[in-house]
Amino acid sequence: MSVATATPAAFDRQGEAPDEARVEAAMRSFATDFGRTAALHLEACVHCGLCAQACHFHVTTGDAKYTPVRKLEPFRRAYQREAGPFAPLVRALGLVKPPTIADLQQWQELIYDSCNMCGRCTVICPMGIDIAELVRDARHGMYKAGLLPERLALMDRTARQWGSPATPAEDLPDILAEAAEAHGVPIPCDLPAADVLMTAAPAELGDHTQALAAAARILHRAGVKWTMHQGGYDASNIGFNNGDVELQERLTRALIDTAVKIGAHTVLLPECGHAYGAARWEAARWYGAKLPVRVVHMTEYLDELISNGRIRVNKIAATATFHDPCQIVRRGGLEAAARRVLAALGFELRELQNHGVTGYCCGGGGGVVSNQRAAPLRQKVFAMKRQQVEATGAERLVTSCGQCLITLEMGAKQTGWDKHPESLMELVAAQLAD
Repeated sequence: MSVATATPAAFDRQGEAPDEARVEAAMRSFATDFGRTAALHLEACVHCGLCAQACHFHVTTGDAKYTPVRKLEPFRRAYQREAGPFAPLVRALGLVKPPTIADLQQWQELIYDSCNMCGRCTVICPMGIDIAELVRDARHGMYKAGLLPERLALMDRTARQWGSPATPAEDLPDILAEAAEAHGVPIPCDLPAADVLMTAAPAELGDHTQALAAAARILHRAGVKWTMHQGGYDASNIGFNNGDVELQERLTRALIDTAVKIGAHTVLLPECGHAYGAARWEAARWYGAKLPVRVVHMTEYLDELISNGRIRVNKIAATATFHDPCQIVRRGGLEAAARRVLAALGFELRELQNHGVTGYCCGGGGGVVSNQRAAPLRQKVFAMKRQQVEATGAERLVTSCGQCLITLEMGAKQTGWDKHPESLMELVAAQLAD
């Protein structure tokens, strides 16, 4: 349900809780997240402003409200009042006002519409403050307050009911059977035992089943015993993006526990950046120990298969530039792996002006591509990416994240650009050598 405000932006709210209860729920969640690391980060900021020039939303709009540190303002105020070293004095003297419902409503735009949690500001910060992680902590409170964009809330509700925002588990066998027939490749489902549990992103279960077929061709060629499974199949983890920690845990456990159930030693993640963050780097927090299975992203898996000689690929005589997905490269460390796969494919790589760990986000991550009201901001970021791609003079544009692919495809369609992004995995599948 939309709420009218005095500002042009639209704010959404879920449920019927009164404003006071929403603020209280947000404050309780913020206090829960005020651990040692968050405290160090909030105390360390020297307000140097360098993060402003790291943020693509600030760079492309010039609007000071998109400065990353400003996106943390209600969270910082809550910390100073509730958990800071002088919190009792701050409250007693009224030195810092508590966040109001109006603050939280305006903040909704800043941390959901104009933040991808891409981490470029984190890399630039001279104090080492992980601003992206603090924004994600802040989203926990916003979710508890029922103050997130309705498009994202709808996906959250669907995932809670189905285990995926795309399709219920009971439909998975039919989807895979239809995809297998359409693309002419077997896609196993619900095998009682396998070495690798293959997972998917929502788009791959809908309009982009060619990605499932590409993964299947690669795995079959490598001689891998693998399956997809109704017990755990969607790795995108909308809870990770929305701040719904309970859902994030449930979706993550579905993948890991299903792999253990079928005796798989590996959970293979699709070309999805936030799947990598949620399952690779966050999964251990739910188990309190080393994970019982290996979790790898498709990019590093392709790199291993090619390096070990388990698959061979034909060369492509073309120049290419590579869009580095934030969660996979900057936050995930797979910069070199992607470039080794590109080299194996024979591309002459022409790097973007900003690439690798300092590459700019596509503008759609963190749920922004699913948040329709954020489209104007996202389009401004695309214009910057397009300019950088064109400056390389490369013939092909490649990326290794399905979310980035969708965002860049949308930008190309909206602007009539004839440079269409390509999936690294699908290129490998198309170039498999005998």
